[in-house]
Amino acid sequence: MKTVQGNGVTALTMEVARVQAIASISKCMDTIPSEYIRSENEQPAATTLHGVVLQVPVIDISDADEEKVVKMIAEASKEWGIFQVTNHGIPDDVIANLQKVGKAFFEEVPQEEKELIAKNPGSQSIEGYGTSLQKEVEGKKGWVDHLFHKIWPPSEINCRYWPKNPPSYREANEEYAKRLRDVVERIFKSLSLGLGLEAHEMMEAAGGEDIVHLLKINYYPPCPRPDLALGVVAHTDMSHITILVPNEVQGLQVFKDDNWYDVKYIPNALIVHIGDQVEILSNGKYKSVYHRTTVNKDKTRMSWPVFLEPPSEHEVGPIPKLINEANPPKFKTKKYKDYVYCKLNKLPQ
Repeated sequence: MKTVQGNGVTALTMEVARVQAIASISKCMDTIPSEYIRSENEQPAATTLHGVVLQVPVIDISDADEEKVVKMIAEASKEWGIFQVTNHGIPDDVIANLQKVGKAFFEEVPQEEKELIAKNPGSQSIEGYGTSLQKEVEGKKGWVDHLFHKIWPPSEINCRYWPKNPPSYREANEEYAKRLRDVVERIFKSLSLGLGLEAHEMMEAAGGEDIVHLLKINYYPPCPRPDLALGVVAHTDMSHITILVPNEVQGLQVFKDDNWYDVKYIPNALIVHIGDQVEILSNGKYKSVYHRTTVNKDKTRMSWPVFLEPPSEHEVGPIPKLINEANPPKFKTKKYKDYVYCKLNKLPQ
C-alpha cells in the first residue's frame, strides 16, 4: 500500500486491486475486466452440465454402526473424493459465529484496516489477507478475496494475521478450532480403517498432533457476469483433507465422469474434500477431488475451508504397509514444503 499526498489530502492507494472493490464499481455494468474472463473451455456457462445437481455422499458420522461409517467414508473417498458429514457434533451456534465474524471482517471493517494484515508480496508464508494465490495461466484472476491464518496447533498460530475486528473474531475461531479436532480424528480414523490399517496409522503418517489446521475464508462478491468468471479455478487441494463450511449460496462444482456438476449443500453439514496428501498416503486408493467455484450475480458467496496439512518439513509418501509387488509406489516421498513449491509454481512433482 502506498501513501499519496496531494492538495493537503493524504490518500491510501492499494497496490493490489481487491475483487470486492472491483465488484462495487462494476455492479451497474454488464461487463467485468478482461483478466477475470476465463477462456471458453473454462467458462462455467459453457462447461457446466446444466439441470443436474450432484448429490455427493452424505454420511451421518454419529451412527453407532462404526463399520458402516468407515465403509461409507472409504467408498466416498475412493469414488468421489468428496462427501458431506452430518451430526458431526459441532454446535450450530459455533458454526454461525465463525460465519458471522468472517462476514463482518470482509463487510464491516474499513479497507485500510484489512490491508494491515495483508500478506507480504515477497513472503514465503501463505497467511494474511489477499487476492491472488498462485501462478495463473495467461494472467487470469479468480473473482475472490481471501484471508488465510492457522488455527491449530497453538505453536503454529501467528496472531499478526488474525483480525482484531470484529472483537469476537478470535473467540469464535478458537472455539471452532477446538470443536473441529474431534471431527478430524474421526475422519482420519475411518480413512485408516478403510484401507485395512490400524485406526491410528493414517493420522500418524499425516503428521499426528502436529497436523496444521489452516483456515481460509473465501469472499466471492456478486459478479455481473457469473457466466464468464470463476471464483477459484479448477484444482485439487494440496492438503491431506479439507473440511469446509459454506454459506447458503451454492457455488461448489465437482468434475466427475468428464463433466462439471453443481454440488448440492445439506444445511449444517460439513463438506470434506480428499486432498493430494491423502491420495499419496493411500497410494492412489483415495482420490483427490478436482473442483472449482462459480460466482453469483446477486449474492455474496462465502466459504470457510480448513486445510489439514502436514508440517512443512514432514515427509509424505505412500504408507509402507500399502506397498507390495502388486502395488508399487505411485508417488515420490517428499517434504510437504517441496510439494507445495512445485504445485504453486506449476512444476512437475
